[in-house]
Amino acid sequence: MAYSLEDRAFQRKLTRRDFIWLSTVAAAGSMTGCAKNPVTGDSQLMLMSEAEEIQVDQEQAPHQFSADYGAVQDNALNTYITTVGNSMTQSSHRPHMPYSFRAVNATYVNAYTFPAGSIATTRGILLEMDNEAELAALLGHEIGHVNARHAAERQTKGLLASAVVAGASLATQYSKYNEYAALVQGIGGFASGALLAKYSRDNERQADSLGMEYMSRARQNPNGMTGLMEVLVNKSQAKPNALEAMFSSHPMSQDRYDTAKQRAASQYGSLLVLPDNRERYMDNIAKLRAMKPVVDKLQDGEAQLKQEKFHDAKNSFARALRKAPRDYAALVLMSKCQLALDKPKTARHYAQKAQHIYPTEAQGHHLNGISQLAMGKSADAYQAFKRYEQLLPGNPSTLFLQGVSLEGMQQKQAAAEVYNRYLKSVKQGDQAQHAYGRLQAWGYVR
Repeated sequence: MAYSLEDRAFQRKLTRRDFIWLSTVAAAGSMTGCAKNPVTGDSQLMLMSEAEEIQVDQEQAPHQFSADYGAVQDNALNTYITTVGNSMTQSSHRPHMPYSFRAVNATYVNAYTFPAGSIATTRGILLEMDNEAELAALLGHEIGHVNARHAAERQTKGLLASAVVAGASLATQYSKYNEYAALVQGIGGFASGALLAKYSRDNERQADSLGMEYMSRARQNPNGMTGLMEVLVNKSQAKPNALEAMFSSHPMSQDRYDTAKQRAASQYGSLLVLPDNRERYMDNIAKLRAMKPVVDKLQDGEAQLKQEKFHDAKNSFARALRKAPRDYAALVLMSKCQLALDKPKTARHYAQKAQHIYPTEAQGHHLNGISQLAMGKSADAYQAFKRYEQLLPGNPSTLFLQGVSLEGMQQKQAAAEVYNRYLKSVKQGDQAQHAYGRLQAWGYVR
């Protein structure tokens, strides 16, 4: 099959001839990959089409949301966030994009968007904000990234994170995982920005400006942007670990706060009399506010996991679960912690409870499979991984683990077929070496 230049660029497989051609045409100022920036109207090199932005969004966003323990099971809260977000999209520079909004169960402090407008806010940042104007600023900022095509710009420059899906994989940074858990390479709750664009300071400043423009058009008090910046600065000093992912993908500076304050006073001064809608915001996050002690304990536990203080983490998660025994994120994190402590049976218990509470979210099924593998229950593990794939297709790590499960079931032919499928998408790393080694040992490749 012949691939177009745009296909090769999107897959990061540009040839030497492609680079020479691009350089020549760019110098001549007639680049066919140039596109008009929706915000500035200027022509810019853009090798990622709008259709590809939508494709990347549709392929990657569900895995990131699952890594963040799924959308909160609070329909009223998600509807409220969607209403605030949608109030700004129609007056943005790209109103036709397929925007969507949700809160996710992760407890670290962050918000993010994928290229076509799949936007998420974490429970952690919702608890830090004080009013609806700050929420509008947060969502407006993310909408700004979509409208300025910052992710597509970073892709063109080769800086967008690769499309390898980490999904709900277990974090290998926990070095004491047993041999089966160590097979799974991917992200935990603290690496949640891994699939997203790492924005430059210029990108951030432009998104701030656009966010204030969009929220003001929606009749939100522009001081919400100043308040949001103040929240982030204060939180970074009080509990920096909770903002690690946000500042990695959204560089923060005093300059951004100062600029927001000056812009609100000068450019949007007449709108500063608008209400900040604090009461409405507090009413809509009332259930979440009641969970703040739980979220605090989960933040502590995740920091302890990262430091490999597994017993301390277990105690933090246990305290969270005593207050909220049905919290999905708490159950999943406790399952991960028990795996780190080499207690797969206990890990399975928490994973299965998580599955029962949130059956349509994939990560609980994944952890159940890991636990079953560690207990030598290959057939049960295989069924868990199959269920995960039904809920969230496209994670090559899960395909690999199906192969491991089939090996344990002595189904060599089926395992070989799965490993062969896996190697079509992943060529390097320990998992790929294991899969290829099995195919060699079994005589399927030479």
